[in-house]
Amino acid sequence: MNKVAIITGAGQGIGLAIARKLVENGIQVLLNDREKSLTQEAVASLSHLKKGSVIGCSGDAADTDVIAELVTLAIRNFGHIDQLVCNAGITLFGNFLDYTQADFMEVTRVNQAGTFFLTQAVAQVMKNQGQGGSILFTSSVTAHQSHENLAAYAMSKAAIEMLAKNLVLELAPLGIRINTIAPGATLTERTTADPNYVDTWSKLTPLARPAFPEDIAEAASFLLSDAARHITGQTLIIDGGWTAISPSPYV
Repeated sequence: MNKVAIITGAGQGIGLAIARKLVENGIQVLLNDREKSLTQEAVASLSHLKKGSVIGCSGDAADTDVIAELVTLAIRNFGHIDQLVCNAGITLFGNFLDYTQADFMEVTRVNQAGTFFLTQAVAQVMKNQGQGGSILFTSSVTAHQSHENLAAYAMSKAAIEMLAKNLVLELAPLGIRINTIAPGATLTERTTADPNYVDTWSKLTPLARPAFPEDIAEAASFLLSDAARHITGQTLIIDGGWTAISPSPYV
């Protein structure tokens, strides 16, 4: 039986790289992004891969109606759900003393509530299927090391790491594993818009370069797979060693 995965925030960057890796591994993927154009482009870019297959569903993955649609589409098209990657997230920079309630609530809504309720919906399906499953959250090194102007974001990422750990109590008896990846500096469409990004993070990272999205995807694929069958409730930091020494880019 081919495995089926839902991946949110997968129109580009890390999410798209994870989707590509899973499709290459023969997994049927329902790919989601908030932007319809990114969803369509991502599906088109993966449609030539022969081992797995991919369909798209655009919409805000923190919206309960979209969550219900994702679950329904996965079941309708593939028959079951075996894996979930909660990758959708939002970063709103801002100095703590000036940070607005509107920005705080949006970061919390997308990063925390979206992850919580999508996981709840998919875990219920996995429970009813009776075959277990694997769930993966995308956190950040900022959940482990302070980073200027990211207090709300860091808090939200630390929260989902604790969510993964806490859910071991309820999901392990159902055969459902749940883990988190915490990427560091990574070359995505957003970060490469900064012309100094590569040079800055190459100097700060012990392995002498920021990550490629494919580096994160390899780790994600492992944690989702049966090769990680005895790993649950864990966070894997993927940062080239940055948190081991934690130099700030602002010093």
